[in-house]
Amino acid sequence: GPPFTHQQTPCKMVYYGQTSCEQDTERYLDVVKYVFSSYKKEVPLVINTMGWVKGEGLLLLIDIIRLLSPSHIVQMDVYDWKAMASLTPEYIHLTPGLHTKGKQQVKCKQVGMNGAETWKPSEGEGDASAPEYKLLYVHPEFPRAGVAGEARVHSGILRDMSILGYLGQLQSPDIGAVLPLHSLVPYQVPFSAVALRVIHTDVAPSNVMYAVNASWVGLCRIPEEIRCQTDGPVLLTQTPVCDCLGFGIVRGVEMEKKLYHILTPVPPENLRLVNCLLLGNIAIPNCILVGQQGVEGEIPYVTSDYNYSI
Repeated sequence: GPPFTHQQTPCKMVYYGQTSCEQDTERYLDVVKYVFSSYKKEVPLVINTMGWVKGEGLLLLIDIIRLLSPSHIVQMDVYDWKAMASLTPEYIHLTPGLHTKGKQQVKCKQVGMNGAETWKPSEGEGDASAPEYKLLYVHPEFPRAGVAGEARVHSGILRDMSILGYLGQLQSPDIGAVLPLHSLVPYQVPFSAVALRVIHTDVAPSNVMYAVNASWVGLCRIPEEIRCQTDGPVLLTQTPVCDCLGFGIVRGVEMEKKLYHILTPVPPENLRLVNCLLLGNIAIPNCILVGQQGVEGEIPYVTSDYNYSI
């Protein structure tokens, strides 16, 4: 079946917090470096790229190839789609990336003894060798594959299905009625036990709890010890690149007792390691909020009172 039906716990995971890395490519590369550093090189590693191969996406792909030094690259070309450049070792060697420079191919003209002109790389420019890997081409025969707007299932729906599949671990393995999330008992997490960071935008400290409430968060572990010097939440000033142990929903924020109420399928032995909550630009699927059963009156966290002219 599709990936959302058989999710596995990763050996190493970082919560990037956005569906696209276009707004922060430097952090994306830092995340790639961090995850790749745990690779033991004992078994083959297959790296699946994003498929963003236009404009800055191609330049970022060049950076990633230089960073990871693969032994093989598999490039897919579709016959009836505009082909991208061949990712040959020479191309990667010479082409500048988004954050890395290509090797400039500067040549000097020399005149031989017979008067013939010859060209050779200038000193210092031809010393560095091109990366060594084998380029493999795959030509899938799927008419109009890759054409924008013609995907069978939109990527946003697949993301929602992945979240729903993940939250399905909260349900009982016994066959029966699916329990609504508001009927499940959440974990209570003190403000002082975890640091908090909004990844994708700047939020004033006075408004951060409004942003966190009813949100999807990454349950992470940072190496630094959490030190709470105030009664309020612990707020990080920078987004850390750190291990993510799983995900959860902040079901509520209890300001009087200074507690987060979090629903998560992460087992307690791993949950004890969590000391950081990262809030990104990943929304809880609408069906979870709109389809709450047994709710009388207005549905919590759902409103139609919105000014679309803003």
